[in-house]
Amino acid sequence: MYESAENGIHSGEAVVDLRSDTVTRPTLAMRRAMAEAEVGDDVYGEDPTVNKLQARAAEIFGREAGMFVPSGSMGNLLAIKTWTRHGQEVICEQRAHVNQYELASMSAVAGCMPRPIAAANGILTWTMIESMLRPKGYHYSQTGLVTLENTHNMAGGTIYPLDVAEEICERAHELKLPVHLDGARIFNASVAVGKSVKELTRKFDSVMFCLSKGLGAPVGSMLLGSREFIDKAHIYRKMLGGGMRQAGVLAAAGLLALEESPKTLPRDHQNARHLAGGLSKIAGISVDPKKVVTNIVIFDVRGTGKTAAEISGELGKKKILAGPTDKFLIRMVTHCDVDRAGVERAIAALDEICKAPQRTHA
Repeated sequence: MYESAENGIHSGEAVVDLRSDTVTRPTLAMRRAMAEAEVGDDVYGEDPTVNKLQARAAEIFGREAGMFVPSGSMGNLLAIKTWTRHGQEVICEQRAHVNQYELASMSAVAGCMPRPIAAANGILTWTMIESMLRPKGYHYSQTGLVTLENTHNMAGGTIYPLDVAEEICERAHELKLPVHLDGARIFNASVAVGKSVKELTRKFDSVMFCLSKGLGAPVGSMLLGSREFIDKAHIYRKMLGGGMRQAGVLAAAGLLALEESPKTLPRDHQNARHLAGGLSKIAGISVDPKKVVTNIVIFDVRGTGKTAAEISGELGKKKILAGPTDKFLIRMVTHCDVDRAGVERAIAALDEICKAPQRTHA
């Protein structure tokens, strides 16, 4: 919880912001590091703080190289652009971020078409993917890339079982197909299953992860892979306007986020489970707390007789911010700026709203 003058609500009003873990504020330590950062021109490869962040991220993930990018969406787009050529298809889960929330950039910029597959809990298997591979020939657009998302945002922060992800990578590689991981919240997956990010991602050809979500940095994501892959992606980053000059002021916060913030993620997961448990006791709300394994809670409000947008609007009046993801679905995301008291406020507010007179929707 924090004072909300920066939120566009009224100054001095305490707000519990559960819309996303992207709303986190940099810590005082991050702000200090940003102010004191040694900088240079990163487009020339001369920013020492950016170089340190890139090298450290590559080391943690066991990769040859890394590249600091302004956003996770750019990181995913750069991976798609680097691995594919125009006219190819990208296999992904239907609700994947690359398919639903990146403005069709894989088509508009990379010249590829998504080949989406609907999967329970957002988790693809090789059997599903294999059935969607295009046969060789000039009648069909050819498969150029497979991309997975771990954790899976719109499936409620679900985690890929390691054996499932590795089988997909191994079988794809047998067919000379690269596999990219949208690991925006891979550190959440890591702490939840007790395996290192290196182990969870070792079979992937490229990995993107966000510094600006659960890790709490103000800006930025990382793209990781082989030296050859990153060198090529650098060209496309510049082409897309992603060359940031004295970016060390941002990378300094990213370094702290990378080293320190994973330690706090278990608390976020505990708060999410507590939130889901509280919501499950409210009449009209449907959520299974056992399925909440990281920091994302998606719940159905159909039984309240109100839409997700209506309930989100009423929550806003109580200074609890959340977002509808469908007509009757609401997403809440716990993070370092929401404590247990904030979670309790959200539960109490929803309980009060759901006890109000209902209206029926067709």
